[in-house]
Amino acid sequence: MRSTTGKTTNRAARAFRLAAQAVSRSQTALGAFFRRMRAKHGAAKAIVATACKIARIVYHMLKDKREYVDHGTDYYEHKYQEQVLKRLKRQAAKLGMQLVPVPA
Repeated sequence: MRSTTGKTTNRAARAFRLAAQAVSRSQTALGAFFRRMRAKHGAAKAIVATACKIARIVYHMLKDKREYVDHGTDYYEHKYQEQVLKRLKRQAAKLGMQLVPVPA
């Protein structure tokens, strides 16, 4: 697996990467995804990952003839937190432990 992205002359790929850069500061689910990827992998890989996500969204919009519905940053963060909790509970169960929520 390569750690760098390959050079391309594909105009669609360039457009998706520009869209990914533009979405980086937006308060949308894609913006939250970009920021999470940037913190985890760095800016270059975050742009490519977000561009791929945008490309998949556009493909399904064209294929299924439906509109894109953005649920916003809060929805994305909530779903991500649920995924993390589910993974942590599974890991704790493997170790013979149990997660206990702290009362607020």
